[in-house]
Amino acid sequence: MTISRRHVLQMLTTGLIISHIPLTNASTKATGAVLKPPRLQAGDTVGLINPAGATFHPVDVTVVEETLAALGLGMKAGEHLLDRYGYLAGEDKARAKDVNNMFADPDVSALLSLRGGWGCNRLLDLLDYEAISRNPKILMGYSDITSLLLAINAKTSLVTFHGPVGISTWNQYSTNFVKKLLFNAEAFSMENPRDTGDNLAQVSDRVITITGGKAKGRLLGGNLSVLTSMVGSDYLPNFEGSILFLEEINEDIFRVDRMLTQLKLAGILGRISGFIFGKCKECNPGEGFGSLTLEEVFADHIEPLGIPAWSGTMIGHMDKKFTIPLGIEAEIDADKGIISLQEPAVT
Repeated sequence: MTISRRHVLQMLTTGLIISHIPLTNASTKATGAVLKPPRLQAGDTVGLINPAGATFHPVDVTVVEETLAALGLGMKAGEHLLDRYGYLAGEDKARAKDVNNMFADPDVSALLSLRGGWGCNRLLDLLDYEAISRNPKILMGYSDITSLLLAINAKTSLVTFHGPVGISTWNQYSTNFVKKLLFNAEAFSMENPRDTGDNLAQVSDRVITITGGKAKGRLLGGNLSVLTSMVGSDYLPNFEGSILFLEEINEDIFRVDRMLTQLKLAGILGRISGFIFGKCKECNPGEGFGSLTLEEVFADHIEPLGIPAWSGTMIGHMDKKFTIPLGIEAEIDADKGIISLQEPAVT
């Protein structure tokens, strides 16, 4: 992302951010049967969209096309893929049109976002949810794409995927999860790598248990500030009994504290059965007299919930990442940091 999430929050109206409206989702579909998209197969075409921040380097599209070709997939570029409207990838109606057109196109099997940034919240009232429900397809991305993942799941019960965007690093680690989930329709477990490298003990990618134990529930979540910016709208799914996963980038710790406080006051944290925090990249204490640590923030907001919870899992703005299906039942083990899918995410 090129725009700090703090600027996103400043651009939104304070009424939306600090709303204490009870989260009674206007769409009851999210509590019904899960709508799973068809799996990917060699030769399928992926629709490349850019619903958030502008792309300033057209060569990125070429790189994505070559990446998809290496997976045995074709690519169809959205009509407005390279548009620009300030920091946005074109005007709202144009970006929404590309999303709607890709879902309606019978030759497109999945939608992949070119990048994140900011802007997806501006599209939510422009999407054709009825058409999306009639044409279930894989939609994958992360960061600001959290808006689309949550809203489409809330309105249609379609399983969406928090995973790489087009310009992500498609290394073997990340790609392996994409293949198992989207191509092979596997139900499998995800846990952090255990490699110690040249050290006697593991240093990086460690799991930090907040509260031990196991829990089951539907996986829901994404980027913390994007999710928080949707509170008070009817574009959030029902979090009752869910496993909430979150990640963040470039936010001072006091801002993370503020956003978790908002989720608490809005009633979301009190409804979940488990909590997973991925990586908080470039989240520093900032200047001033002092700061809480992330561990202390989690101790204040998450530990009192008494639910299985941990931080440090491979979700977020890093090269190696899991792909997480939103709306799929999972069991988590907070002592070991393991996410076990209880069912395939695609048909």
